[in-house]
Amino acid sequence: MRMYNPSHPMAIVREDILPELNITVTEAARQLGVSRVTLSRLLNEKSAITPDMAIRLHKWLGRGPSPETWLQMQLAYDLWQTQQKNKEYNVIPIKYDENDSAVLVSA
Repeated sequence: MRMYNPSHPMAIVREDILPELNITVTEAARQLGVSRVTLSRLLNEKSAITPDMAIRLHKWLGRGPSPETWLQMQLAYDLWQTQQKNKEYNVIPIKYDENDSAVLVSA
């Protein structure tokens, strides 16, 4: 079941982890081995968690969300955001015959 309007996964870091650790973005970026700009873009929801960052977050925290969980949260956020745009997709659906075999549709 998909969550309604999921938070960007870095909200956890911004709202819970950094205040709990009482460290700055600059210090957190140093500990993560990334630039302050990179971490700031993530914290301000201007960029997405990559597999590399998911591993870094997991190693940095030492426990908590696995890299897979960070990426699943990012995917849920991205998918929900995209679906809200109500974009029209110019897609020709695959047709199926009575045996559930795909039927080639010509353009």
